[in-house]
Parts: sequence; C-alpha cells; structure tokens
Amino acid sequence: MNIQAMKSLSDEMTNVMPWLQGITSDEQYHELLALVEELIEDYDENQVLINLLFPVIESYEENAETFTEFNQKIESLDLGVAMLRVIIDQHQLTQSDFKNEIGGKSLVSLILKGERSLTLPHIRALSSRFSIPTHMFV
Repeated sequence: MNIQAMKSLSDEMTNVMPWLQGITSDEQYHELLALVEELIEDYDENQVLINLLFPVIESYEENAETFTEFNQKIESLDLGVAMLRVIIDQHQLTQSDFKNEIGGKSLVSLILKGERSLTLPHIRALSSRFSIPTHMFV
C-alpha cells in the first residue's frame, strides 16, 4: 500500500471514527461509553473495536477537566483502605466482622478513617480470608 492510499484510508477512518484522534467533548465521551456497553454484549466479535475504544476513553478520563477532582481523590486513596471498603461492600460486612483479621470494631473504624494503617499481619489475614493477593492492599 502506498503512502497516498494509506493517507486516504486514514482520512476515511477518521471520518467514520473521529474519536480515534481523541475525545473532544463530554457528549462524545458518553456516546463512546454507550457504544462500548453495546459492544461488550458480544465481546468476542467486537474485541478489536473495543480495544480501539478503551485507550481513547481512558485518555479522556485521565486528562479531561471533568475528571480532575475524581482523579485527584483516586490518587490520594490508601489502597489498603480502598480494598477494605470494597470487601465490606461486596460481602455486606460490618466493622465488627473483622475481629479475627484486624481486631475490634474501633480499630477497623480508625483504619477506615485513615487514622491507623493496616499492618502486614492484617493484610495477610484479609488476603487469606478473602482470597485476594496481598499486593492489592499496597
């Protein structure tokens, strides 16, 4: 394929899929999210297109002003606390349910507030109980 043919193909792809060069608006972002939701229903058949969309969506989410506050919050999260919150949510547990892994309800509360940290024994016990790799806590 010569350079002119490749440029023509590139122009045609850009006309059909303008987001290939990046998302330019929240509206386009939401349209692409809706498209991905549809495509995922038949992932095997749509895998190539999904693989094209994800980096574009990810780039927008990392750089768009709309996501700045959210991204800052995510970056400041303590991964151990975040994982503990996920466990509590997914397993519908209370702070009292971690007596064997962490200790009393008050210690769990302090950890969730960020006033205390999970220790290595806590992480190992949580990892063992919930079959989660220890690296997910750090």
